[in-house]
Parts: sequence; structure tokens; C-alpha cells
Amino acid sequence: MNYGFIIDNRKCIGCHACSTACKSENEVPLGVYRTWVKYVETGVYPDARRHFQVTRCNHCANPPCVRICPVTAMYQRADGIVEFDPSLCIGCKACLQACPYDAIYIDPDSGTAAKCHYCSHRTEIGLEPACVVVCPEHAIIAGDIDDPSTEISRLLATQDVTVRKPEQGTAPKLFYIDGNDVALHPTATERTPQSFMWADVIPLHAVEGPEQREMEGKEGNGSDPTLRVHSNGTAIRTPGAQGQPWAGPIQIGEGRMAEGMVQTVYNAQHKVPWHWPVPAYLVTKAIGAGVFMVLALGFGLHLFGFDRETAVIGLLVSLAFVAITTGLLVYDLERPERFFSILLRPQWKSWLTRGAFILIGFAVVAGVWWLLETLAYFGVLGSGLADAARPIALWTGVVLAGGAAIYTAFLFGQAEGRDLWQSSLLPFHLIVQALVAGSGVLLLMDAFWGLPESVGAVSLIVFIAALLVDLFITLVGEFGMPHA
Repeated sequence: MNYGFIIDNRKCIGCHACSTACKSENEVPLGVYRTWVKYVETGVYPDARRHFQVTRCNHCANPPCVRICPVTAMYQRADGIVEFDPSLCIGCKACLQACPYDAIYIDPDSGTAAKCHYCSHRTEIGLEPACVVVCPEHAIIAGDIDDPSTEISRLLATQDVTVRKPEQGTAPKLFYIDGNDVALHPTATERTPQSFMWADVIPLHAVEGPEQREMEGKEGNGSDPTLRVHSNGTAIRTPGAQGQPWAGPIQIGEGRMAEGMVQTVYNAQHKVPWHWPVPAYLVTKAIGAGVFMVLALGFGLHLFGFDRETAVIGLLVSLAFVAITTGLLVYDLERPERFFSILLRPQWKSWLTRGAFILIGFAVVAGVWWLLETLAYFGVLGSGLADAARPIALWTGVVLAGGAAIYTAFLFGQAEGRDLWQSSLLPFHLIVQALVAGSGVLLLMDAFWGLPESVGAVSLIVFIAALLVDLFITLVGEFGMPHA
């Protein structure tokens, strides 16, 4: 068995019966959708046309939401249906970032991830999904795409079909007959209109006013056709940034896309999944790992002499910021009381799971080292044990601190729905930024508490060098080479 969908756009009338039936069958709360109909209008009167696109989970053959889920709350059944288990979900929202189709949402009642699940409770007893049954035009076809005798398999064999975002490598199993490019590709129209046909655009999705858009066009976004003149006298357009279509392929007038030619007039709106705790955790994690790395490398490579008081204070600061990092991660969960399930039932392909264990390992090594040095500093324990354990804790901790600093880059790499996060330079960014943050905090500690002179001098050199390297990576790597 290998279930999939076909949406026949030749028949779809945009009646929303499918989305209504889905809400009724699955008791979907208000404000969120498992399936919805996107409206895109093209042309000008009298040659205007409205295109409908039924959108939902694509039940991908290679689902990124399953791979990124840290607790196997999102999983792929043997019959190809991508299912979810709300009793296991911790509400980390990683699956929302991984889905290129914006098909997953957080249930406002349960605080867990949810989406189209192919009406699996109906499928298991031989019934079709509710949307298929209710469609008055038989525009939604469901079935086993591996069985050549099924209707969906015959249509796939005889009709030209398209899918959304095949370049993501997810192998989606939601196929469109007569799929329209302006509806399938988000960049074919204006990023987000200022209003929809039956709805206001929520502030989360609001865009700049016309004046701002005109200004952006005149600053070289490729939207003003008469900004420059060629040496031969021909009026030419200012090239835009590679891979960043500012206002779609159809442009007219003063820096604005022709809204009368192509416009999205209705679509489901989605909230931003991750909020301030996530960027804040990147900072606190960088400080915690960076302080440890600068001190450990300084002691281990004999860049400055070992000072037990500096080690005790520095390790305590590092552990404090790791604790803050953990607190921020738990705080951002929709179901924080389930946090420990990452440790109890880990899904090892997820970098959320791997990162959690890396952070724990780093905290344990740094904590043991800090405890030994603290006991030796206050004379509770002889210095022999601390001296013997120091090289092991130091070099093991450096490896774990580096892992703690950069694992987020690989987590972002699993977020197939966020292409700009998937930079091969991000691990280098994060490790260098950790050195910047760690050395910067050590410089502040030197200013307020007074560290040994050699520690302050090395920290200043590391801060300046790491800052220059990060700026070089940003200017040459990120700005010099587009992500598209």
C-alpha cells in the first residue's frame, strides 16, 4: 500500500466543501486548517480567470517532518500515510519548520502538532477520506498509487501531473492535474497581499505600504524598468539580487507587481512557529560554549597559565548560560511538561534529539570539572584529583562545546521549509560566533572582576580575530553567493 492524492484542477470549483468536511470530520479548531483552497487570479478584464489550488499535507515519500521530530510524534506508516500522535508531541514546532508546504499547525486546544492524516481512522475500515466523499465534482482522488488497478494509479499513468516544490527532495504524493504555476509557486505572485477576498491579512503577514514598495523598487530590486540607460541609449532594468524575486515575474509601473495581472486573493494564513526564545537561545548557547572553549583551549594549548580561580568562575559562567539555554528551549515548547520524553524516547535522526544529548554531555563534563576545581580551590579536596582529571575534562569538553555551538546549523539544515537557513556556512558561523561571544564575556569579566592579564590579552585577540573571520564569512560567503 502506498496512499496518495490527486487534485484534478479541471474539475475543482473552489467550493471549500473539502476544507469544511475536514474540519467537521476531524474536529479541527477555528483558525487552523488541515486542507484549504488557495485562490489566485490572473489576467485583466475581460480576460480574467481565477485558479483554485487545494492544499494540504503531501504525505511525502521522504517526509522531512518525520526526520526532524525528536520524539517520533510524527511518523510514516507502512502504507505511506504520514501520521501524528498528539499524546507524544512536545510542541517543539520543528516539524512546522521542516514542512515545505506549510501543512502542519499547532492545535490551539491541545498544544500539539496536527495536520491532514488521510483520515486514517476511515481508511483503516475501508472508507475514503472525508474530503474525497464530499467533493461534488470528484476533483479529489485518493487511493493506492502502487496498485495499477486503482483510479488514482490510472490517472497518474495517463495524465500530466505536477507537484509542489519537487526540488526539496521530499517526493510529495499530492499530485495536481492541470496545476497552474502561479498557484503552485509562491514567488509567482506578490509575497503577501495587503488583504484577501474574504479576510484581512493578519499583522504577522502584513507587508509594507505602497510607498515602501516603490522605494524598494527604486533601490534596485529589479522592479523599475527605467532606472538605468545602456551606453547605446537603451533603457534597461536594474538587476535584482540573484535568486530573490522581489515581486514576481510580472512587473508594471513604478516598482510594483501588476496586481491586476496576477494576485493571490485568498489563502490560509500561518503564524510564525518559533519566537524570541529561539534566537535568544542561540546567543546564550554561544556564550556558554564559547567561554568554555576559550578557557579550555587557552589552558590546554598553554596560551596562558592555568589559574584555578579563573577556571572556577569561568566554568560557572559557562554552566549558567547552558542552564539558561535549556530553560529557553523548554519555555518555547507548547507542552514543556513533556520535555523529558526527548531523553526517554529519542528519535536519533533528529538534530533536536542529538543536540539535547550534546548539551547534556557538555553540561555534565563542564559540571564535573567545575566541581573538582571548586572543591580543590576551597581546600575540600586535594588538588591531585582535579589536576589528573583536568586534561580529560578539558579536551572532552572542547569537543562537546564545539558540538553544542554548531548542532543548530544541522537542525536548521533539516528545516526544508526554510531554504535560507540551509547554508553550508552556518556551522562555521556558529563556531566562530561562539568564540566571539565567549571571549567577549571573558573581557567583560576582566573589566569587572579582574582576570589574569594573560587571559584578558588572549581573550581580546580571540575576540578581534573571530569577529573579523565571521564578518569575512558573512560578506564573502553569505552576501557574495546567493542561497538560491
